[in-house]
Amino acid sequence: MAFQGSLAELHLPDIIQLISVSGKTGVFHLTDGAHKGEIFLHEGKIVHAQIEEIQGEEAVYALAIWNQGEFRFEPGVATEARTISKSNTNLLMEAARRLDEWRVLSKKIPSTDMVPEFAVLDNREGQINLNTSEWLILAKIDGQRSVKGIAAGSGLSVFDVAKILYGLVTTGLIRLKPAGGTPLPRSSAGGRAAAAPGAEEPAAGPADLVSRLNRVCEACNTFLGSVGESVVHKHYQKARADIEAGAGAEAIEEAVQQIARAASILKGPSTTETLLEQLKSIR
Repeated sequence: MAFQGSLAELHLPDIIQLISVSGKTGVFHLTDGAHKGEIFLHEGKIVHAQIEEIQGEEAVYALAIWNQGEFRFEPGVATEARTISKSNTNLLMEAARRLDEWRVLSKKIPSTDMVPEFAVLDNREGQINLNTSEWLILAKIDGQRSVKGIAAGSGLSVFDVAKILYGLVTTGLIRLKPAGGTPLPRSSAGGRAAAAPGAEEPAAGPADLVSRLNRVCEACNTFLGSVGESVVHKHYQKARADIEAGAGAEAIEEAVQQIARAASILKGPSTTETLLEQLKSIR
């Protein structure tokens, strides 16, 4: 007989402990919307777990922090896979510890499907000191990848990436937006006010937009120097591809904002306002 329920009411470590003491063999099926995971037990011992491309202990830990979704235990289902050697006690103690820590992290990072993006900092002075792990994560942020996507690209667990992002969000370097959501409003640092209703500028043609994009990127390269070349080139390529696919001036605006956010990391927050001010006449 299957045992099932809601993860919002019962935490996964407690559920597994309840089943494992009975010495059963079977599989936990876990679902949260489109996300699915499995944890296999053999005579009460956890032997294998998987969620998407993650297997083993990290899969157990990733599933343990789910605070919503459904679980179902299907008895009698075995697997040949053996990706876990740690004892249930040690495994579940670590899972419970991470669950407690995730309760704190979730105050800043409510979902690992959210997308980090650079925040333009206003009136911030002084240097920003980052460690190697923080730089690694910053290099993966492009305004498109989710927390889970950054984890996959960096070779770190989702939990470890969330811990690093928590510090970056707390200090105001990074902010989060829903996956597929509209970008957060630009900071007032040098950003242009929105046009009044009915006062839209005439739409520019693709050739004019590419010419304007070239001038913007040339100015950014001059301002940032060699340290910013790769960032400018990346956003130039994306904006140009968007323009060629039919996008308008918003493609240039998005490139400018992404480059400005990177500038605050590469050369300090005070440079952002200066860069945006220099680009006003071009944009």
